[in-house]
This record gives sequence, structure tokens and C-alpha cells, in this order.
Amino acid sequence: MVFVAESAKMKIAEIREKEGYGDDYFVRVWVTSGGCSGLTYQLEFSNESKPDDQVFEDNGEKVVTDLRSFLYLCNTTLEFSGGLDGKGFHFNNPNASRTCACGESFAV
Repeated sequence: MVFVAESAKMKIAEIREKEGYGDDYFVRVWVTSGGCSGLTYQLEFSNESKPDDQVFEDNGEKVVTDLRSFLYLCNTTLEFSGGLDGKGFHFNNPNASRTCACGESFAV
């Protein structure tokens, strides 16, 4: 399961309204190679499904990831932090053995 914190839910709703994304759009998250710790998170709004999609709904938001990325994201919570020292969207990932100082990449 991929979870959505209340802070992320509120920001997703704000972006959805601002950008005019309809109810058919969802949040797609995935993991790619890169960053100082080896793996990085990616996030976008999408309305296109793929054959190996893993679909989750939490806190009223639909989150989709591919099967390979789900192995890294299992039980991760998508969060949002704003303000002067905020990071934007970030992932609270219990599978990460280490993260870089900026929180943009991780290792398992």
C-alpha cells in the first residue's frame, strides 16, 4: 500500500483545481536510479493506465505505481511540507536504509 497524508491530500486537491485536472487524473509515483543515495522518487499527475500498474486509494486519493517501484514504495506515505523550509512533496519510506541530506534520494 502507498499512503497519502492529510498534508499531501490538501496539496493534491489544490494542484488538481489550479491545473484543471478532472476526476480521471491520479497521482503516479515511481522510483528511478539517480541521486546521491542511488534511487530517486518521481511524481506526476496522469490519467493513463499501464498494464503493470499497482493502484491504491488512501485518504480519498488514488495513487498508482508500477510493480518494480512498488517493491521500493511498499508502506510509504506521501507527505507535503510547505513554508520557508518546506520540501514540497516528500516520501516517508520505511524501506529506506539511508537518505541523502536533502531527502531527494534513498537507498534500500
